[in-house]
Amino acid sequence: MKAVLYADGAARGNPGPAGSGAVLLDESGTPLAELTLSLGHATNNVAEYNALILGLEEARRRGIDDLDVRMDSLLVVRQMQGPWKIKHPGLKPLALRAGTLL
Repeated sequence: MKAVLYADGAARGNPGPAGSGAVLLDESGTPLAELTLSLGHATNNVAEYNALILGLEEARRRGIDDLDVRMDSLLVVRQMQGPWKIKHPGLKPLALRAGTLL
């Protein structure tokens, strides 16, 4: 099954109160899932990674094997693609989890 994942996260104050969200759409654009996660106190980057993980976990649960991921976080995208190193120790476990799901 083919789908599109939109994922985004944000923190007010960076760090501050943070949350993540993801929307999973089938190939015709019909929503399959709308997901949110409250993170408490976190950074924007942590929120962005959690949004990606949230959506990837849902895609896996639904058996989606062809997924187009769309995010506005250049940091997460470039780290997942490989050219940018993951320097912050708090992001490493999140990047590993996202990489495993991808």
